[in-house]
Amino acid sequence: MFKYGIDTLTVNSVMALSTKADKGVLTDETKDVLTKSRQNVETMAASNKAVYGINTGFGPLCDVQITPEETSLLQHNLLITHAVGVGNPIAPQLSKLMMICKVHALCQGYSGIRLEVVERILFFIENDLIPVVPEQGSVGASGDLAPLAHLFLPLFGEGEFWDGQNIVPAKMVLKQHNLEPIRLEAKEGLALINGTQFILAHAIMGLHKMNYLLQLADVAGAMSIEGYKGSASPFKEALHIIRPFKGNLEVAAHMRELFKGSENIMSHENCERVQDPYSMRCIPQVHGASRNAYYHLKELAEIEMNSVTDNPIVLSETVAISGGNFHGQPLAMALDYASIAASELGNISDRRSYLLLEGKFGLPRLLTTGGGLNSGFMIPQYTTAALVTENKSLCFPPSADSIPTSLGQEDHVSMGSISGRQFNQILNNLENILAIELMYATQALEFRRPNRFSEIIEQNFALIRTRVKKLEEDRLLKDDIAAMTALVRNKEIKV
Repeated sequence: MFKYGIDTLTVNSVMALSTKADKGVLTDETKDVLTKSRQNVETMAASNKAVYGINTGFGPLCDVQITPEETSLLQHNLLITHAVGVGNPIAPQLSKLMMICKVHALCQGYSGIRLEVVERILFFIENDLIPVVPEQGSVGASGDLAPLAHLFLPLFGEGEFWDGQNIVPAKMVLKQHNLEPIRLEAKEGLALINGTQFILAHAIMGLHKMNYLLQLADVAGAMSIEGYKGSASPFKEALHIIRPFKGNLEVAAHMRELFKGSENIMSHENCERVQDPYSMRCIPQVHGASRNAYYHLKELAEIEMNSVTDNPIVLSETVAISGGNFHGQPLAMALDYASIAASELGNISDRRSYLLLEGKFGLPRLLTTGGGLNSGFMIPQYTTAALVTENKSLCFPPSADSIPTSLGQEDHVSMGSISGRQFNQILNNLENILAIELMYATQALEFRRPNRFSEIIEQNFALIRTRVKKLEEDRLLKDDIAAMTALVRNKEIKV
């Protein structure tokens, strides 16, 4: 049971709320906080003193004061005019993560929103009424204005909801659930669309996926080393404790576990080879650096998901600070860093796949004994090469760019929404890259029998062989790649 506005969100807990493994609740304490914050806003709205976003216009119109009678229309128009997103809809789970993070931010009592609005959003979450949000249109400062506007249009019957794979008008869904459209009051529209929840949802989804792929990259690397008859010496603890980066130490320890009890490793301990190529022996340094980037993003994302990022921040009935907590730069830069980290996991994986094709140390060229008539595994590496290059192109840091908006009032923006989207695109490509390396490594292991491997590698070998058979003669590999990618996406491979 997660208490909104009180408990601390983590990547794991917010994912659990999104899948209904956990339930989020509003306590009486949180309801009191919301009520008090709302009273503060109503006092300001009724006063003659101009308070940004409460009784004034927005952006460059902040110097235009609005009468109490116009306040509701102002908030309604705010969502209508900002819902200008384009492109394909984001995944429904991302929309749900956005709502969960927004509710938690609102419940901390600095936004001045009414309890009934928060309760309506919670109803959407709990009943899987997921608004449709276009993927493009946010510049990530003043928050994710366009995506959040689309997310909350359904509160008053505009916009759309998901109905399975279909998209249906929000008015229809509200009617089906006997819900009246909500009339927004002072500050509420601004509280809903100011914030970094679009950027944050992409960071959460990416972190959730990357956590497994970091572990899986080690497994793929270990299986490739076993197939290549590479050395386990570069993973000894003594080497890494004298350069003790957290990620490096973790990867080296993981690799030692993956080689534990391997007959294959022991069978060539005294061979004449001195060292392996970097993509084999530098796995702790490269994978470890990617882990360090993951930890950096995770730390910042978990700060953000427990922060208040709308504007203005209401502190009392007389004090509202118009600041910049909505600016996405803290996450944007870290997302760009994590994108490079994820891309590099694919880059080094492709190199290991290539090494397995060269026909060295007892492996047949292209991992097939019938070369000539058969192309073997030549061509899937073309796919990894293409995906690696695509990922490199996606590593351009959007946070290094800024285009002024709002007549220059919003003259520096983060572009963090693009950073978040690119991060997840890279991770999707990485799943395919690692799937192909695992397919190659499993084929290479066939040529090391009767040697046995560690228990975990033997288990993964057996699992993969239930989905993809050993390649004896050329066949359609598209289905094999799809089967391997499914194993990766479903997190079935033991790490």
